[in-house]
Amino acid sequence: MSPQEHTLQYPLTQTAPLEPPQEWDELRRGCPVADVHLPNGAPAKLLTRHEDVKATLADPRFVRDIRVGTRPEGAEDDPGDLTRMVPSTGEEHLRWRRLVGRWFTAKRMKQLRPGMEQIAEDLIEAMVASGPPADLKAGLGFPLPVFVICDMLGVPARDRERFSRWSDILLNLTRYTGQEMRESQQEFVAYMSGHIEAKKTAPADDLISALIEQRETEGDGLGDTELLGTAMGLLVAGHETTANMIGKMVAMLLADRSRWERLLEDPSKVRTAVEESLRADANAGFGLSRVLSEDTEVAGEHLPEGTPVVCSMAAANRDERVFTDPGNMDLHRVPNPHLSFGAGAHSCLGQALARTELQVTLEVLLRKLPTLELAVPPEELEPVEGLLVGGLREVPVRW
Repeated sequence: MSPQEHTLQYPLTQTAPLEPPQEWDELRRGCPVADVHLPNGAPAKLLTRHEDVKATLADPRFVRDIRVGTRPEGAEDDPGDLTRMVPSTGEEHLRWRRLVGRWFTAKRMKQLRPGMEQIAEDLIEAMVASGPPADLKAGLGFPLPVFVICDMLGVPARDRERFSRWSDILLNLTRYTGQEMRESQQEFVAYMSGHIEAKKTAPADDLISALIEQRETEGDGLGDTELLGTAMGLLVAGHETTANMIGKMVAMLLADRSRWERLLEDPSKVRTAVEESLRADANAGFGLSRVLSEDTEVAGEHLPEGTPVVCSMAAANRDERVFTDPGNMDLHRVPNPHLSFGAGAHSCLGQALARTELQVTLEVLLRKLPTLELAVPPEELEPVEGLLVGGLREVPVRW
């Protein structure tokens, strides 16, 4: 595709749930800055090369804006618009990351790991008790990160069905109307505002209570709106992103069961297998959107101020300029400079948490269910419609 002959509809269509769109290779080679139409009909530029995606995500001239092309008409003034509640640029954004990032360090993940392992073991035992076949996403992939993030935020896991619905609506491109989004986000804002107010009078050992205490004792905490946006954002991320990645990771490893066998033979490769699963994920959803704050040039093409740009990290993760044999899952791949968590000042704040949850899930599954296999052919797996972060509807397994 050199030059691009027409404007593509984005997101691109996959021929199979675990296989990349055929256009990725063509675009990287011949049209690294491609014209696309987004789900709401707006035009944008799509970046697919590793070098361009990494540079764009780290460039402060490209301003973060997750709303680009993803909201239907009438949804612009949603009270739950997280992009307006949490600082997204400059010193204020760095300050926010510093305050919240204390809860997502490697040291804290090490402390949380035993609890995650127990949750994973309990969920797998419940799945085994019910007998095969089972939906691994529903039985393990979804509840594990939900229980973890609910505990971190101090919200009751019994409300997880409500959280799931709100998360799905916030992160969906096509399934909901503007009215449905507004109503659900109003409910979400009301719920989380009440939770924060309760923590002010009855604090506990959780992130929300700690941020409130820091503001009161040190005068260097988040404002009410920032705190609300942070709590909502973390709850959404804790539900959809890792929950879907657990299902996709296991599906990819079982799609060619020799991969699973290699991990059974050498469980020390779990960490590199997790990183390779993140890199090879072809069902990664929308990508990250940016808007140019001034004229600039990308891959030799002039882009004027205000241009919406979509960075496809999943396409960049298969760039043959960076990764040897990128279409092959190499569970021993080191180094692995994938961009699944973004790059620069807006890289995923919770990536240490996500990595730990993925590693724990894989370690416990290998130990407790070594005979695990897909209960359907890989090509029969069904992607979730319209979800920003991608995902599979179910991951049917047996053992």
